[in-house]
Amino acid sequence: MTADHQIETSTTEDTLLGGRVRLRQPRRGYRVAVDAVLLAAATAAASGDRVLDLGTGVGAVGLCLGVRVPGCRVVCLELQPAFAALALQNAEANGMANRIETIVHDIAQPLPDGLGLFDYIATNPPYLAAAVADPSPDRAKALATVESSADLARWLDVATGALKPSGTLTMIHRSDRLDEIVARLAALGWSEIAVKRLPPAARVLLRARRGESLHVQDSAPLVLHRSDGGYTDEAEAILRHAAALPF
Repeated sequence: MTADHQIETSTTEDTLLGGRVRLRQPRRGYRVAVDAVLLAAATAAASGDRVLDLGTGVGAVGLCLGVRVPGCRVVCLELQPAFAALALQNAEANGMANRIETIVHDIAQPLPDGLGLFDYIATNPPYLAAAVADPSPDRAKALATVESSADLARWLDVATGALKPSGTLTMIHRSDRLDEIVARLAALGWSEIAVKRLPPAARVLLRARRGESLHVQDSAPLVLHRSDGGYTDEAEAILRHAAALPF
C-alpha cells in the first residue's frame, strides 16, 4: 500500500492548549482529537531530550510537547505527504521549525539512516486492525485510523528499535487492544509497563521502560468528563493549560 493519494485540500486553522498551539488541518476527514494532546502530556521528556513521534499526522503531538518542554527536539515520521506538509507548516507557524523535523516515511520500511536513538518515543498508531475495520471512505482518514502497510506489532517493533536502552515508550490506543499491546511489549523485552485508563473514553495510555522482570501496573485513571459532560479539572489542566499528565 502506498501513500500516493489525495486528502481534503480545504483546511481550517484551529488551536490547542488554550491557544498556545495553532494548528492547520483538513476541514473534513482526519482531524486532531484530544488523544494527541493527552499523548504529548504523558511523554515525560525534559529539556535536551530527543523525541520520536511515530505517525505524526499534522504534527499535534510534537507541537504540544514543544510548548510544554521548550528545550526538547522532536523528529516526526508521517506516511502521508500531505499531512507531513501541514506538519511542517504548523511547526513554522508556531516558531518551532528549528526544533521539530518532519520526515515522510512508511514505518513498514526500515527507518531512515542517520536518525540515531531517542530518549522518548510517542506514538498514536491507527487504532483498528484491517481485518475487523470498516474504513472511512475518506482515504486519508482511513489510513490514519486503520492499520495498512504496518500492523500494531510492527509499530511496536519500530519503536523498540529506535529507543535508547534507558528510553521510554509512551503510546495511546484502544483499551480493547491492551492485552495485545502488553503481550507484544513483553515479547520485545519491555518489562515495566504502566497503564492509565481514560474513562469514559475507551482509550488507554501506556508507558513502557526496560527492567529486570515483567511488571504491569495500573496507574490511577484520568477521568476526562464530569457528569454534566464538561471536562474535569484534571483534564482541563492538561488539555487547556499544558499541564503534564503524570503516571
